[in-house]
Amino acid sequence: MTSRVTVGVAIAIPQPHAAVLSRWRRQVGDPAADLMRPHVTLLPPTAVVLDSLSLIERHLATAAKTIEPFDMHLAGTGTFRPVSPVVFVQVARGVSNCELLEAAVRGGPLVRELEFPYHPHVTVAQLVPDDALDLAYDGLSGYVARFHVTSFVLFKRNKDGSWDEHDEFALGAGAQAPAIG
Repeated sequence: MTSRVTVGVAIAIPQPHAAVLSRWRRQVGDPAADLMRPHVTLLPPTAVVLDSLSLIERHLATAAKTIEPFDMHLAGTGTFRPVSPVVFVQVARGVSNCELLEAAVRGGPLVRELEFPYHPHVTVAQLVPDDALDLAYDGLSGYVARFHVTSFVLFKRNKDGSWDEHDEFALGAGAQAPAIG
């Protein structure tokens, strides 16, 4: 039997912004609040053969070289309701960079169809009642964060549903990946 692992690829939101967004996710009772740090997804959870991780890592290193580091600006909230009960913080600047990066990541050994069209965002509430979705939507409506994106992360899902950072990939040709820590 072939061993499989679930991976995801994302731009991890840096501190202090990650702490603020995690606090909100906990406040509205989101069960995923402490399973993974706030992020902009580039590849949603995807089951892969464990033996293919080195091939995937080489693919991601190549994909990272296709986009230079860029500024990201998060501003305000959005929702996928009524299609999906999700509230998110919007990516106001860096959308095109995320779209290009997502297309590069979701190729090669990670090619797959998506359930919904790609829309870069930071989820702050899902799998919670409507009043909690409203609280997150209204409470973060004026939220603003700006930071420089220099890398993205390959995450692996643990048996308990939490996610660990497996590897980090620096953006831009010739860049060295920062140490995970």
